[in-house]
Amino acid sequence: MTRLETRRVDRAAHQSVLALFVLKHNWISARSTSPSKGSPVNLMRDFLAACGAFVAYFALGGLLFGLLPMMRNEFMKYPAVYRSQEGIKKTMPFGMVAMFFAIFALSVIYALLYQGGSGLVQGARFGALIGVFSVGSFVIHNHVNLNIGAKLTLQQSVAYFAEWLAVGIVIGLIYSPLARP
Repeated sequence: MTRLETRRVDRAAHQSVLALFVLKHNWISARSTSPSKGSPVNLMRDFLAACGAFVAYFALGGLLFGLLPMMRNEFMKYPAVYRSQEGIKKTMPFGMVAMFFAIFALSVIYALLYQGGSGLVQGARFGALIGVFSVGSFVIHNHVNLNIGAKLTLQQSVAYFAEWLAVGIVIGLIYSPLARP
């Protein structure tokens, strides 16, 4: 597990708190209605979309953050900032659970905003917006607060944007209703 995956775990925990709060306070339910289409939000479909997007997030993240030596080498320059491999392994299960709740929350948000049309296009649009949000609120924020270099910040920006774009596309493809004859 890389140091960035540890950082992802911390970020996911914060996102999961919001998802649990929304669900606990019944802001959505299995009978919720999408304001744009008047169709019921299907929490089972949201769950399935979240499962697919979760797999996509960690598969792409493993490729970008774990297998690419340029990213791994850049993280190693900041041992005082990021956890060791052993430290990440200890916290990863919690991070994965938290990340699933965060992605589930995104699939519910997607369902509430879904306006019909191509799941690929709608999902890509949604994923790009989440990607921009993530880069601005997480990556750049970390660059300001943590003692990390511009090169790592740029690499994280590209990688996180790509991950969230993929998550949006998967959610869109799984969530979008099947075409009816």
